[in-house]
Amino acid sequence: MGAGLNHVSVVAHDLEESKRFYVEELGLEPLPTPAFAFPVVWLAAGERQLHLFQRPGAPPSHAHFALEISDFMPVYRRMKELGALDHETFGNCIWELPGGAVQLYVRDPAGNLIELDHPDASTIPKDEVPEYRVLADVRPQDGDAARATLWHAGPR
Repeated sequence: MGAGLNHVSVVAHDLEESKRFYVEELGLEPLPTPAFAFPVVWLAAGERQLHLFQRPGAPPSHAHFALEISDFMPVYRRMKELGALDHETFGNCIWELPGGAVQLYVRDPAGNLIELDHPDASTIPKDEVPEYRVLADVRPQDGDAARATLWHAGPR
């Protein structure tokens, strides 16, 4: 018996501000949401969901979830404009992985860490992205590490 990911839940200090960020900046779609004992918003993220809970408390420093993005540059430019790029947590905000995928790390309005994944580094004009770094230039990628991918063909 295998488990599949259904949704991820994160804290939102200001539910409307967080909802606007995910809907307007990242293209998620609002979904009907049950009434709970505290404010909650459910959003469609492809075939999965993101749940925003208006609750106090700081988000974890390194724990994160990832969303796939199809067009890197407009998202990168907008996140940079918003001051949302996270340069600290993993030593840089952008990493090219083995296999050519790219990770962009940003923070939402409540401070939650989000990884935005783009499948094709060759489409990114590196001269327009000063933060661009290749993981293999910093850490050798041998054996299984060199074959690692964010996308696998397993069951959904």
